[in-house]
Amino acid sequence: MSKQQKKKQFYLLSLGCSKNTVDSESMAALLHNAGFRGTADPDDATVLIVNTCGFIEAARQESIDALRELAALKGPNQLLIAAGCMAQRYGSEVVAWAPGVDGVIGTRRWMDIVPFVRQLRRRKHPEPLYHLPDEATTVGTDEKGAPRTAVQGHSAYLKIADGCRRPCAFCAIPQIKGTHVSRAPEKIVAEAVALQAAGVQELIIIAQDTTDYGHDLGMKNGLSQLLRMIAMAAPDIPWIRLMYAYPGYVTDELIETMATTPQILPYLDIPLQHGHRETLQRMRRPANIEWVYNTVEKLRAAMPTLAIRTTFIVGYPGETDEEFAGLKQFVQDLQFDRVGAFTYSYEASTPSATVAWQVPQEVKEARRDELMAIQQQISLARNQAQVGRVLDVLVEGYGDGLTIGRSYRDAPEIDGLVIVPGELPLGEIVPVRIDGAMTYDLTGVPLTAVPQTITLQNVQITP
Repeated sequence: MSKQQKKKQFYLLSLGCSKNTVDSESMAALLHNAGFRGTADPDDATVLIVNTCGFIEAARQESIDALRELAALKGPNQLLIAAGCMAQRYGSEVVAWAPGVDGVIGTRRWMDIVPFVRQLRRRKHPEPLYHLPDEATTVGTDEKGAPRTAVQGHSAYLKIADGCRRPCAFCAIPQIKGTHVSRAPEKIVAEAVALQAAGVQELIIIAQDTTDYGHDLGMKNGLSQLLRMIAMAAPDIPWIRLMYAYPGYVTDELIETMATTPQILPYLDIPLQHGHRETLQRMRRPANIEWVYNTVEKLRAAMPTLAIRTTFIVGYPGETDEEFAGLKQFVQDLQFDRVGAFTYSYEASTPSATVAWQVPQEVKEARRDELMAIQQQISLARNQAQVGRVLDVLVEGYGDGLTIGRSYRDAPEIDGLVIVPGELPLGEIVPVRIDGAMTYDLTGVPLTAVPQTITLQNVQITP
């Protein structure tokens, strides 16, 4: 490889959630358009980029460690850039944590990555360069033509908005991203059509809050309208999955749209965060518990096979034994298919940091384990109810005579898998009869014969 070719290569490490992955792909697209080429080996690149996550302490530490590792290996002709959420939130502190970082560009201006790289290269003896505008201009014409998508296998994430206007006391996202800004529906639909042409089988709709889509565009029930537009324009994408719905904004129209549009999977991710009114009020979250019960009932009446995923924070400041007991009862009552439980992470710049009584770490961890023990029994029972059903499974990998895939009940990376004997064709959706259930995963057999089949009797699978 010539020096000139190496000069135009970049290495990009994306950390954090799927929304961050989309931002990384958008930056990569802009760099490609400017003549750069990506490489999986940081030694082959002159530009090293870490798209950081700064949401909670564990993610922040992972980002710092990644920057330090690259800084230690960085050669004299390489530039190291910290991008994304941690960069936006902490600015110059990032350089203090990871000496050797040459530039810091925030998540609000990811679309300036190319001129930022060029500016860094022009500086002969640079101090760290910062590009952290206060204005949260992240969508619209400033996207510079970069698609707001991330393709992973035969699935793709499609980002419909950025930022958040919710007042959650524990969350720093509005500080990092700014307020909610919806993308133009015609751009979103055009990207869905392009993904259809690329052969994508699953389209995953994401934003910080998908149910807030369109409010700033003057659209009523904007998410429902957008979903119908996508389904009509891209009819050959068989699966459309909806993530990150906000409590209180799952409307009757959205439920009807999901129930009557065959492409939209009977799956809903709705992070509820807690199940006790007082805790939710301190969280500055919707505290109408009756709404949750009523809405879950409506959803299941409209879509009897619906899979619901949610997340909870345990050990939130001031959480009493009574409040935690209320959360446990809430989980037992509603029988969610998928649950993620997280211990509260102290974030100094959020309102929750000012609450006087912080729950001890050992109590938080014990409560998380207790809640997940309850949910594991529920998840197992929900999985056992699938035995005997025929589920369509999107094939994602195979080896050693086994195929791994996902059903409509499973979002990528966070939910379960379906394990099938034999080696099925990658990227296809195949019918599988479910014959076994574990806490998180299912086993089954394809309805059509496949080569290299084996039995599962001699395979040990750890739930």
